[in-house]
Amino acid sequence: MAAASQRSPTSRLQRRDSQGRPPQDGYGVYTYPNSFFRYEGEWRGGKTHGRGKLLFKDGSYYEGEFVDGEIMGEGCRLWASSGNTYSGQFVLGEPQGHGIMKYKAGGRYEGELSRGLREGHGCLVDQDGQVYRGSFHNNKRHGQGQMAFQNGDKYDGDWVRDQRQGHGVLWCADGSTYEGQWHSDVFSGLGSMVHCSGVGYHGMWINGRPVGEDGRVLKISAGVRYVQLPAYSEVSFFKVDKGSREGPIQTPFGFECITYPLSSPMSGAPELSAAPESASTGSPLPQGDLEVTMGSDALCDQEDTPGTLSAGGGMPRCPEDCRRVKRGRAQFTDVCLGPPPPGYHPIPFLDSKHEKASNRPRGSLGPGRTTPTVRDPPAGSRPDGAAKAEPVTTAFPGEYVIMIHDVTNPPFLGRVLPTAFKHLRVSLKGMGQQPHIPGEDP
Repeated sequence: MAAASQRSPTSRLQRRDSQGRPPQDGYGVYTYPNSFFRYEGEWRGGKTHGRGKLLFKDGSYYEGEFVDGEIMGEGCRLWASSGNTYSGQFVLGEPQGHGIMKYKAGGRYEGELSRGLREGHGCLVDQDGQVYRGSFHNNKRHGQGQMAFQNGDKYDGDWVRDQRQGHGVLWCADGSTYEGQWHSDVFSGLGSMVHCSGVGYHGMWINGRPVGEDGRVLKISAGVRYVQLPAYSEVSFFKVDKGSREGPIQTPFGFECITYPLSSPMSGAPELSAAPESASTGSPLPQGDLEVTMGSDALCDQEDTPGTLSAGGGMPRCPEDCRRVKRGRAQFTDVCLGPPPPGYHPIPFLDSKHEKASNRPRGSLGPGRTTPTVRDPPAGSRPDGAAKAEPVTTAFPGEYVIMIHDVTNPPFLGRVLPTAFKHLRVSLKGMGQQPHIPGEDP
């Protein structure tokens, strides 16, 4: 009896455990009947109570506070299957209250939880280093919150089920800003954007795209048809020196073109507008303005019909051949086809397939037609090797292409609009008259 009375409480509890009964009070170790759970810690009235550690056969464990046989209070939990750990408050065996969850895949969450899920206010850092601070519901970002993205963008606004939805402000790393409505993580509804390229838009957005755009920079350029035409043709082509030849430009009209200069009185170049009394002046594009209407899919329609062109004073920060879109339109005024650049030698041909060039007087394009200048073309521009002459100052009859390019830099919303084309056929209507554009009334 004396020997038995000297045994420690731990020895008595371990002996009771060996008999298959849970300890009653104090500290003890107990393996549950299914052998999956094992507890080491404090007991009261045969229930886990106080500080202890519950071990699972798969390697998981909980260590912390117990109350009347339940995991309650502060503790730490490891899930062996995922490698995630949680330190914080528990209710009935589940993380609930405030705590810190660390994810083996990377990242962590610190904030409020309910039944093991993020619920309430908290801060989530994902495996990519992106940081969200705000409200959560059912483990998802939901409510008001701020997000710092990996690419440097920042968002402050409403969230619904892990997506930006409602009203919010986005500050992009490139300096662009959007404020307005969101739906399913994209701009949707009424909103305003100031893009780093200078594009500005206030209005409706659908699926991340504006219904209209203001501020894109459009550039105008020209090309001349580049093709070896037969000797009996009503149009001319250019023999181009090898060093002056650039790569051909594809057009939607079934032929290629090479670059050709435009000229504008506003730029300080000689005015090239046509005069009714002389055919030696410049070759203007048809009278009127070319208004490029902006849409979400293209700059303007591709046309194989005569067009008009213009180019007024330049917008701030835009080259003279560029315009910024205002209210969905960009207007170019007073632009003319310039003279052939150095290295471009125009070669006019007859307008009849049944007559040969050798049968016509030099400088003639056919009955009632003359070359568009009073001077001979530059030396080497004629097939028969005529003598050197004064440089021409006008465009020659032929097929030209006007192109409008989206040169917004950087591209607005990461998208460059497709190039728009305008096909021009320039010819002389008659002696001493201005160039005639087929399709226009005499």
